[in-house]
Amino acid sequence: MLLQIQGHRLPGPVWQSDDTHYDNVHVGIQVGKEPRELVRADSQTSSWWIPIEVVARAGGLDFRGAAVQGRPGARFVYLTWGDVAEDGSFTMFRRAKLMLADLEPLIAGAGDTRQVIARVDLTDECGGPRCARLRAPALTLEQDAG
Repeated sequence: MLLQIQGHRLPGPVWQSDDTHYDNVHVGIQVGKEPRELVRADSQTSSWWIPIEVVARAGGLDFRGAAVQGRPGARFVYLTWGDVAEDGSFTMFRRAKLMLADLEPLIAGAGDTRQVIARVDLTDECGGPRCARLRAPALTLEQDAG
């Protein structure tokens, strides 16, 4: 399966959480413990393509891949938010979790042949970087007809 995450309405490059100020906010996909494919948070849109192996198991489907996190039955993909320093180092301060079980109705019976598009509103209700589990209406899922 190929998962495309399309982010829109990014919150901007500056954000303050409690006493910490961030002035070069980026978002990317987390692979293992590392951020990948970083996009500056004042971009108009963002997009990531994530190959995921879909495996049938007794309790339903399981998901595997470089960007897949979590234990069987509770797999997910992280969008990771962080501040990028002048030296290029990334300091993570928030993550949003896309639960892969939410994709099952779109891919059941189709296995690796499906493409799914996840559209994510990346700004939360307070104007900051969206975090925690992604749910509607901030998340919409559809099968790619192409």
